[in-house]
Amino acid sequence: MQAKKVGFIPLRKNSKGILGKNKRKMVGRPLFTWVLGEAIFSDLDEVYVYTDDQDIIDFINKEYHWTAKVKALLRSDESASDMASTEFAMLEFADAINYDFGIFCLLQATSPFTKKEDINACLNKLNEEDYDSALTVVNTHRFTWYGDGTPANYNINNRPRRQDFEGLLIENGAVYTTTIDALRESKNRISNNIALVKMPEESLHEIDSESDWTIVEQLLIERQKKERTPNKITHVVLDVDGVFTNGTITYTKDGEHTKNFDMRDGMGLEILKQFNVGVMVMTSEQSDLVAKRMQKLKIDNVYLGVKDKYSLLQHILKTQKLSISNIAYIGDDVNDLTNICSVGWSFAPNNATNIVMQHADVVLSKKSGDGAIREACEFIINYNKRF
Repeated sequence: MQAKKVGFIPLRKNSKGILGKNKRKMVGRPLFTWVLGEAIFSDLDEVYVYTDDQDIIDFINKEYHWTAKVKALLRSDESASDMASTEFAMLEFADAINYDFGIFCLLQATSPFTKKEDINACLNKLNEEDYDSALTVVNTHRFTWYGDGTPANYNINNRPRRQDFEGLLIENGAVYTTTIDALRESKNRISNNIALVKMPEESLHEIDSESDWTIVEQLLIERQKKERTPNKITHVVLDVDGVFTNGTITYTKDGEHTKNFDMRDGMGLEILKQFNVGVMVMTSEQSDLVAKRMQKLKIDNVYLGVKDKYSLLQHILKTQKLSISNIAYIGDDVNDLTNICSVGWSFAPNNATNIVMQHADVVLSKKSGDGAIREACEFIINYNKRF
C-alpha cells in the first residue's frame, strides 16, 4: 500500500508588496487557486489550505464541494506572523492532523506556473526512486558573479555559447516533497537524499510588485493559449450575465427581480443540440431566475455560484471523459478569462470587457442579450461541418 500523500498550501491574510495578493484575480482566478487546482488533479490524496483568512476558508468550503480532496484549516496567529517560518507552519499543521501522511508536499501559492505534472514528478521521486525529499528547480543559463567581482560559474576568457553551457540549477520555490520520517528528523521541507525536478524557466518569476504581477499574468495567458489544440466542437459552455443577458439586473427591495433573455438565443441553442452539441451553463451568480430559464431551455448541466470556473471545467472534463480541445466557451468578463484562453474555441459578445475581447478567438458582431449566442451557435454549426 502506497503512503498517503498530503498537499499543504500555506496562505497568510496579510501579504507584503501586493495587498491581498493571494485572493487577487490572476487571469480571472484568485491567485492561490492556480496551484490548488493543479493539486486537486494531481496524485495527491488530500490537499490542505492552511490560512488565517476566514474568507478563504469559506470560499474553499463553498467552491470545491465537487471534490472531497480539498480541506481548509485555520492556522494560528503565531504561524501567520511575519516572523514565523514556513517550517513553523508546516510542523504546526502536521501536529494538528497527527502526522496523518506518509509523504508531505509543500506547494507555494505564489507559484502559479506549477502544473500537476510537476507535483507528480516530485511525488514519484519519493515513491519510485527512493529519495527522502524532492524540490523543483529551474535550469538557467545566466552568468553569475561573486560580490568581489569574480565570475561564479564561467571563465571570462572562454565565454561559452548558450547551447554549450550547462548553466545553473536554481530553486524556484514551487514544490517541495518529503517523507514523514525525513520531516520528523530534520523538521525541514527537504533533507537527506534530495532529488531535483526541473520546471520551465518562466517559473522563476516571483510576484513581489505590480510589474511582476503584469509579467506573470501575461506569461500565464500565453501558456494557456499555447497549449490549445482546437478540434471539432462537441460541447459549448456559456456564462449567463453579459452573455444570455445584457449584464443588467433589476432589483426590488426583496432582491433580484428581473433579467432579460433573448428568445433567438434559446432557439439557437435548441438547434445546436440537434447537431449533437452539448450545452452547459456556468455562472458565478446563485440565481433562481437563471435556474428557471435554463430549465425552460431544457439545459440540464447548469452550474450556479461558481467562482473558480476553470477548476470546475477541468473536473467536468475529467468525469465526463471530454477533451478541452472539443469545448467552446462564451464569456464576457474577467472571471471567464482563463477558460477563454484555454478551450478549443472561445467567443465574446461585442460588448464584453476589453480584456476578454482581446483574447477571445471570435468577437461576435452581436451584443449580449441581443443575439450573440445565436450568432455563436451558427458559427459552431458551420465550423463543425468541416469534420
